[in-house]
Amino acid sequence: MAERPEPTAPDSVPGLLVTERLFLRPPRESDLDAIFQACQDPEIQRWTVVPSPYRREDAEYFVNDLAVNGRRTGENLAWCVVERAGGALVGTQGLVRVPGRPGTAEVGWWATREHRGRGYTVEAARAVAHHAITELGLRRLEWTAYVGNEGSRAVAEKVGFRFEGTLRSYAEQRGEFRDSWVGGLLATDLATDLAD
Repeated sequence: MAERPEPTAPDSVPGLLVTERLFLRPPRESDLDAIFQACQDPEIQRWTVVPSPYRREDAEYFVNDLAVNGRRTGENLAWCVVERAGGALVGTQGLVRVPGRPGTAEVGWWATREHRGRGYTVEAARAVAHHAITELGLRRLEWTAYVGNEGSRAVAEKVGFRFEGTLRSYAEQRGEFRDSWVGGLLATDLATDLAD
């Protein structure tokens, strides 16, 4: 069983987002085992672009290369989502700037099997959306999911994304192009939600 990292004080981690029940922080070495174990889940492999089979080297690449370089450039931000009480990894969140479309980024997430159904992904995704629009100054967030990913769609709708349609043969997953749902969240949508 993977050792759980201890919760970290909010003032000691650059890039940290804090919610009522969660810390969202950049991935670190101590997350490798938990990420590797989580990504063995066939549902994560089915609905995301994580490699399949998922090897420890893939977790190392995510933590030590993709997340580090993405944060350095500001083009691809990744967070590990951990419980404030106990420090268990409950999922990840990502925010990727869309090339050629200023002020736009795509969001993505996955949740560990044992922590699904508790509202953690919605809570974390709201924090990322708020950060992206109010702190990073983005004007539009996009959510895409392969058609049929009802769990991701439910999260997006609860966060406030408006369903905008189905894009045929849109997103590549391991060499195959799949139909995808798309939704958008504008800065004005977030402002309206916060005012309610």
